[in-house]
Amino acid sequence: MSIAISLTVNGRQVSGSVEPRTLLVDFLREHLGLTGTHVGCDTSQCGACVVLIDGHSVKSCATLAVQCDGAQVTTIEGLANGATLHPMQQAFNDHHGLQCGFCTPGMVMSALDLVQRHPAPTDEDIRRGLEGNLCRCTGYQNIVRAVKAGAQAMGG
Repeated sequence: MSIAISLTVNGRQVSGSVEPRTLLVDFLREHLGLTGTHVGCDTSQCGACVVLIDGHSVKSCATLAVQCDGAQVTTIEGLANGATLHPMQQAFNDHHGLQCGFCTPGMVMSALDLVQRHPAPTDEDIRRGLEGNLCRCTGYQNIVRAVKAGAQAMGG
């Protein structure tokens, strides 16, 4: 049995027919070809799959696609304006907040939600706000610097 869903992804209206058990991350990657949202653990522990749903960070590996019917979903692919990176993406680049890059999309999306709630976050706010995102490469110092710089660039 398939269920028809319709949602807005990165500002574009999309629809599809999915099985009720289809995860949002699978819908994004397999149905829409948006592979910037990563699958890291399949248990919602690592945060590599974080997207924004109606402006709030959500782990897409623990969200059913049918739950997003009518919602606005933003993935990492929806942030840049052509070749111009979003200020948070640029801050991660400028402040070396990434190494292998696997966790970066989820980190950036979580950071955007954090900055919406705390426009001028402290280091502790950032560390607490990113607790659900794991990075196996960095020591998090540059990630914290990147989020702080991104928040400032966004007007925080």
